[in-house]
Amino acid sequence: MSGFSLSDLESIVAERSKVSPEQSWTAKLVAAGQPKAAKKLGEEAIEAVMAAVTGDRDNLTYEAADVLYHLLVVLKIAEIPLENVMAELERRTAQSGLKEKAGRQSS
Repeated sequence: MSGFSLSDLESIVAERSKVSPEQSWTAKLVAAGQPKAAKKLGEEAIEAVMAAVTGDRDNLTYEAADVLYHLLVVLKIAEIPLENVMAELERRTAQSGLKEKAGRQSS
């Protein structure tokens, strides 16, 4: 298994967002703003769903990578560190998903 992590990818996104948009797709997305980056994230998510539904494992792997990358770009633009998302996931795993959902419905 690779030692590459989402934190590594977050660092790469941060570095590439600082260069000229002519030199980096990441910088181009960041310069275009959140609407463009979020739209691209949505497109990639739809492509991942389609690959999952059709059972195309190779394409699902490829599209899942696109989803994760574009999500990190969207988070970068919103200035939300991956650490915050991971903390939220950790908080949610402290109880069962069914119990957590039931608690949200009663709020």
